[in-house]
Amino acid sequence: MPTNMSIDSDASDLGRGANNEADTVSELDDSRPSRGFSETSSGKHLEQEGGLPAGETSADVKERLQQAGCSTQSVHAGEKRQKAEGSISAPIFTASTFTFESTDSLMRFVEGKEDRDEYGRYGTPNERTCEAKLAALEGAEEAIIYSSGMAAIVGLLMSRLSAGDEIVFFDQCYHRSREFCAKHLARFGVVTREVPTGDFDAMEAAINSNTKMLVSESPTNPHLTAVDLEKFVALGKATEVETLIDATLATPFNLRPIEYGVDFVLHSATKYLGGHNDLLAGVICGRSEALEPVRSLRGILGSVNSAHNMYLLERGLKTFELRMQRHNENGQRIAEFLEQHPRVERVYYPGLTSHPTHEIAASQMPGFGGLITFLVKDADWKKTSQIVDAAKIPRIAPSLGGVESLIEQPLVMSYFHCTPEERARFGIYDNMIRMSCGIENAEDLIADLKQALEA
Repeated sequence: MPTNMSIDSDASDLGRGANNEADTVSELDDSRPSRGFSETSSGKHLEQEGGLPAGETSADVKERLQQAGCSTQSVHAGEKRQKAEGSISAPIFTASTFTFESTDSLMRFVEGKEDRDEYGRYGTPNERTCEAKLAALEGAEEAIIYSSGMAAIVGLLMSRLSAGDEIVFFDQCYHRSREFCAKHLARFGVVTREVPTGDFDAMEAAINSNTKMLVSESPTNPHLTAVDLEKFVALGKATEVETLIDATLATPFNLRPIEYGVDFVLHSATKYLGGHNDLLAGVICGRSEALEPVRSLRGILGSVNSAHNMYLLERGLKTFELRMQRHNENGQRIAEFLEQHPRVERVYYPGLTSHPTHEIAASQMPGFGGLITFLVKDADWKKTSQIVDAAKIPRIAPSLGGVESLIEQPLVMSYFHCTPEERARFGIYDNMIRMSCGIENAEDLIADLKQALEA
């Protein structure tokens, strides 16, 4: 199993005020201090203590939230019922440090008798609220927020891997994740092995005694390949290797990998979770015990987010389910339209029966998100770019998952400096377009794509 990097014990202790999850299970014991979250036995619902509803105990809240739906979790998980000054929205805590009223108060904190914030690099009130919401949505014991999705995967891998360790990657993945593992982890003696996505025989053959983690996206970017999570987890357990799934494109609304036994789930919260193209954030979800060294290292590296960003993320999460319903609807309708258009050669969307992994996706996901990739028939990269330019509603930009539709050519946007051979290996074609469907009306988006394809 993975060997954790050495973490300075003082730094770990200093982070205790915002990070110690050990007290969570004892929340209902009023004689002991708690982190301030109420957790069900399955770890699916968390809510901060304080200002409980009239006539309800912590156990009542726990039982009620256990049956709550996605939007109820998004709105209420992690929040005190009664906030400062009676505000219904969370105040933005811009403090970098938090004061103690006396040495006795400080001693209660350092001895673990009082759970509270101490210094912004180890945690803040706004951050903890968002972490509780994300843990609830993912069905995880704990969530750790980072300054970006890339900071999250870097923080996880650096905390779980040591020199001489190896990881096995499915090859359809975000190019920056690949670059970090193949180029930068290699400088620290960690070996990355890539195998074809979905080829579990190849993945098993690549595992040896030094392998510490299996890594995949599901669905993948930009080919939208769904990975069989049951096989993925079974292989990890059989070989005693930890598993990581980047579920950014799926979101917890469409896929919860922890329910399949995945050890760690990664999201770029910049995308669907924030949902408004106005913030950067990342999150790692998993078991508290496994995430303890991850949080400790984050406290040293300082890959934290601002209070204002956490406010934006919390506000975005409150409409998460509503937005995902529209993203799913728009994605499905537009993919079906594109598949029937004579100028389109191929559409990559797991909601289509023509997608190679449609059956896997349909067995795991109730919806398939708003990201679509398609190839333009008989077009070079310049003819393809003319279609991108002709679209009037989507903006030309990277990223995905916001309320505005975005469109781009992967060849130009992300793989321009790669050689033709590298692009062919990654499955990036000259006539490829990637579109992130926002929450505009599907009829308008379809009409716009129609005129762009026929211009």
